[in-house]
Amino acid sequence: MIEVTIDSIRVSLMSQHRVVMLKDIKNDRYLPIWIGPAEAEAITVELQNMEVTRPLTHDLLKSVITEMGGVVKYILVSDLRDDIFYAVIAIEQNGEELEIDSRPSDAIALAVRVKVPIYVNEKVMEIAIQPEDDVELSATPSMPAPADDEKLSLFKDFVESLDMDDLDES
Repeated sequence: MIEVTIDSIRVSLMSQHRVVMLKDIKNDRYLPIWIGPAEAEAITVELQNMEVTRPLTHDLLKSVITEMGGVVKYILVSDLRDDIFYAVIAIEQNGEELEIDSRPSDAIALAVRVKVPIYVNEKVMEIAIQPEDDVELSATPSMPAPADDEKLSLFKDFVESLDMDDLDES
């Protein structure tokens, strides 16, 4: 398992989707995961310490786990199949470790609330990008492969528009 941090949440100019950029804490690799605007907002609210009048869904999930005697240990982006990311939430309850299936966006939103590590399986991290990479993607998660006459996919256009040079300046 590779520990990552949330580097940023980016807005796609091509669609309603957002991309959460996970950064390998030991190497200069980034894993982009496409998420919806509501999920991006749920993560951002917590990262920016925004006040909300009532608990959001992920706040509720945190409370339910705690009230039932569970402790979230970590979350893991565990797999990528058919262009869909999978994650698990590892919870310890009564001395037993449970792995709960989850969308990565929901798992990440919970992880930032309970302040636990975020991991990615090595197999999944193999699709990570590096800032100096000449990204050559024919099919990417959540995006169809481009037609033969298309030179770039929407995902490639988006990744190339990212300014990776000043990621370490924050």
